Amino acid sequence: MHDAHDALARAGRAIRVVVLIALALLFLVPFYLLVRNGLATEREITSPDWTFFPHELRWSHLAEVFQDPGLPMGRALFNSAVIAVSTTVGTVVLASLAGYGLARIPYRHANVVFYAILGTLMVPAAVTFVPSFVLVSSLGWISTLRGLVIPTLFSAFACFIFRQYFLGFPQELEDAARVDGLGYWRTYWRIVVPNARPVFAAVGTIVFIGAWNAFLWPLVIGQDQEAWTVQVALSTFTTAQNLNLHELFVAAAVSIAPLIVVFLLLQRYIVAGVERSGIDD
Repeated sequence: MHDAHDALARAGRAIRVVVLIALALLFLVPFYLLVRNGLATEREITSPDWTFFPHELRWSHLAEVFQDPGLPMGRALFNSAVIAVSTTVGTVVLASLAGYGLARIPYRHANVVFYAILGTLMVPAAVTFVPSFVLVSSLGWISTLRGLVIPTLFSAFACFIFRQYFLGFPQELEDAARVDGLGYWRTYWRIVVPNARPVFAAVGTIVFIGAWNAFLWPLVIGQDQEAWTVQVALSTFTTAQNLNLHELFVAAAVSIAPLIVVFLLLQRYIVAGVERSGIDD
């Protein structure tokens, strides 16, 4: 009986491994297509006779993307990096301060403010898009870093995550800091932030990925080619009269490479941060 139970357990584990491998391979298919088609010729991409890899890997296509005069890929990558990093830092700082204040600083209307912030999550982005554009335009921020970053800095979702985390943060640490004469501000920077790295990394990763992949707002605000982000630059392929397929695939692969690096470096913090935020409480 015991042997039969062990056999069933091993069979169950084997099935789970097979399913996970199959799902992983399915997940990797889009990445394989980007690399395969990016290093292939136009004929091999469109040929009905499919080959797993092109007969000759054309690494020169990578240099071609950055040398294309109609596609400022280098500048677009730089713009996306600056915007994503600025947005991430600003959002994490503002949302964490708001979340800490709502969770720890006594205020009679704290819950009202919190529910009002949550209410903004229910407002469709299309409703606030035009007023935001009119405001940015009136300030003269079109095709500027200020116009691309500042209107997107505060995130109600990030504020919610931080508030939930700080509600479960050990009160004893903060009490000890106050005994030493620290106020809310210094307690936040010296005690809370160093002990809340997982949730900061998790929220920062999510915000960075969202800022890097943003398309509509950078498309409308970044009207000059010098202000294009990588997503806007990629969209020019769909409007070009002559579609260069291999260049499109190489550019797409280059655009997601930073996201893969960031995710691989911080993936363990995403789960840990969300778990510690008390989001399921």
